[in-house]
Amino acid sequence: MKTNNASFKNVAVSVTMLLVLILTAFTSRGQNASLQPTHPKPTIVLVHGAWADGSSWNKVIPILQKQGYETIAVQNPLTSLADDVAAVKRVLAEVSGDVILVGHSWAGTVITEMGNDPKVKALVYVAAFAPDLGESIASISKDGYELKKYPQSPVKDNDRIVSDGFIRLKEATVLKYFAQDLPASEAKLIAATQGRFHVSTITATVSNLAWKNKPCYYIVADADQIIPPQIEAYMAKRINAKTYHIAGSHAIMLSQPKKVTEVIVAAAK
Repeated sequence: MKTNNASFKNVAVSVTMLLVLILTAFTSRGQNASLQPTHPKPTIVLVHGAWADGSSWNKVIPILQKQGYETIAVQNPLTSLADDVAAVKRVLAEVSGDVILVGHSWAGTVITEMGNDPKVKALVYVAAFAPDLGESIASISKDGYELKKYPQSPVKDNDRIVSDGFIRLKEATVLKYFAQDLPASEAKLIAATQGRFHVSTITATVSNLAWKNKPCYYIVADADQIIPPQIEAYMAKRINAKTYHIAGSHAIMLSQPKKVTEVIVAAAK
């Protein structure tokens, strides 16, 4: 009996020690995990420009998603600055965490106007307008005295079609000036799906300047025929943006999606 009691005691001690070791390991692991800060990735909100829709981000979105970023492409009505701002605000209301706000072309005006939302942690301008207070895309493109020394877009009035106050580009214009570095089949798809852009947006002015308060990144499309790259570089410098030059057309997020995504990810980090 004494031998059996001793054996039982030894087994009990061994089991107790094993339980202590297991509990210590789990406790230590839990403490270490709690000490490690968690930084959830921000949501990327992509805002398209004139003569486009949310599908203009179709090559960027899969790359971002593969890297674990929740991504939302806004569908702008393109009916007015106020309407486009409202569309972006509705999307931001759905997001619970931080946001990186990305705007292409005309959408640079939109994100400038409403990018001061507290959820927005950085602004990314992709071949985009970045207006100053009281400026419109018309004044930047034609009337700004500082910009008269820069080249103007080769797109003329007869390259557009205006119907009921809405502007669209002719297919030939899209192929020659908007997306000249894409295969013709892709450029024709852009022409077919383009959003109509109301004439009032051309002279709409901004009353808020988000770029004064948020970190900014700017992609200059060095072969842009819609917004001359010299003007893009001028705006990037004016807003003190971290600037990237990428060889590509105005549709650079479709012709150079990997490089554009790299800049967005840099802003997100």
